[in-house]
Amino acid sequence: MTRKCLFSLLAGLLVFAGPARSQGRPETVAASHQDVSPALRDIPAVPPGVGLQREIPLRRPYPPEASTPSADPIKQTLTGPLATTTAGLNIQGVGVGLGNFADCCAPPDTNGAVGATQYVQWVNLSFAVFDKTTGGLLMGPVAGNTLWSGFGGPCETSNSGDPIAQYDKAAGRWVLAQPVFTSPYQYCIAVSTTSDATGTYNRYQFPMANFPDYPKLGIWSDAYYASFNMFNGNSFAGAQACAFNRTAMLAGAAANMVCFQNSTSVASLLPADLDGATAPPAGSPNFFMNYGTNSLNLFRFHVDFATPANSTFTGPVNIPVASFSAACSGGACIPQPGTSQKLDSLADRLMYRLAYRNFTTYDALVVNHSVFVSGNRRSQVDGIRWYEIRNPNGTPSLHQQGTYSPDTNSRWMGSIAMDKVGNIVVGYSVSSGSLYPSIRFTGRAPSDPLGTLQGENTLINGAGSQLANLSRWGDYSSLSIDPVDDCTLWYTTEYLMNNGTFNWSTRIGSFKFSGCI
Repeated sequence: MTRKCLFSLLAGLLVFAGPARSQGRPETVAASHQDVSPALRDIPAVPPGVGLQREIPLRRPYPPEASTPSADPIKQTLTGPLATTTAGLNIQGVGVGLGNFADCCAPPDTNGAVGATQYVQWVNLSFAVFDKTTGGLLMGPVAGNTLWSGFGGPCETSNSGDPIAQYDKAAGRWVLAQPVFTSPYQYCIAVSTTSDATGTYNRYQFPMANFPDYPKLGIWSDAYYASFNMFNGNSFAGAQACAFNRTAMLAGAAANMVCFQNSTSVASLLPADLDGATAPPAGSPNFFMNYGTNSLNLFRFHVDFATPANSTFTGPVNIPVASFSAACSGGACIPQPGTSQKLDSLADRLMYRLAYRNFTTYDALVVNHSVFVSGNRRSQVDGIRWYEIRNPNGTPSLHQQGTYSPDTNSRWMGSIAMDKVGNIVVGYSVSSGSLYPSIRFTGRAPSDPLGTLQGENTLINGAGSQLANLSRWGDYSSLSIDPVDDCTLWYTTEYLMNNGTFNWSTRIGSFKFSGCI
């Protein structure tokens, strides 16, 4: 697509804001239990589970699409020069190849974050702490519920996965969380007392009314914000958006959460996650987003912990985008070499994170998801659709969008971020009938034509396909920004060293783009 055509398309995409609509009433729930842990490095390690191999059930809010997919109208047809980056670490993460680790479950839910001196990676049921300079393993892999040893209750006895590892850059603290998927349902959050991930934690247990599936966590100035797909039995009950009292949790004080339960028409929300040293403008709400038919839906969450009844969750503001069809109709169709087994696109939702940055003259959100590009249901090419939204607390504008699919390989399971000078970076998986699932990334400089990404770099080439009766891949990956230089990006996701089932590996790689110093 030419630059002129792209500008014309962008100019035609107006935002229909309308009056703000409140999504129900706030519910305030106090933490049912809290304490301060011993130093994590001193807690006897709970070894990763190596028992019965199992696939973690995927709960879809809605069934896969039935409509015939349409070719993507903004596919990037020309690829610029190879994205110029300075490489950092490129090391094995938790999975096959890291010590004697043996996978017990799929998918890995690969997730990680970078702090002042360490990198914490958490896969489905296990986490590890790495030295971010040398890549040396400082702790782990250990079972996720090691973090709650001695805490008592379901946070200690359960290890359900679906974890998130975050770093609160402004406070210099780790925020580690995972749900409890057996009744009584809980959300377990631990906030470190220092920047050392192996030190002590303020630990909290929050009761959840229903099954809190697919939680995603964002750091903001006034709270920690989370989203859940809530299920009552096997029935989808709607997305829930919650704010946790950050100030209290940093201090180890009694804390509560304020939540809004949405109707079943709202699913798979992502909370905004703050990058960079500049806080959002004073009084800014947190932003939540999902996608609709050829559009993005933006919600605004203002929390008032002093008077919770004054809290509001409003929206959606509908932001039209170029038309798209979900990759694989939201299901599994990603091809691999040497097998008829297809991989799950998880294209029925936006991919973590919804990254926010305040440049002082403007603020922006970036996000991505997987879309159908060309072909048919039996043989299709899928790519990464990405967006930059500016002025999210005013009248949001779609500053740019693009679909990255430079060849006949499929790309999916992306994660996106923006560094301090405005370079946008996307990491993702790539596969085809002749290419084993591999890990690549690309990006763009602010001076590049809008809606375009440069040539891609390879973090590691896969050497195996996932074999019969296991389609799950992901369910998410993680691209995070280094809080020290605000330039170096850290990406982690899964790949395979050999053909097989329940034998995934993960990779952790760091790099920064030229011009960011």
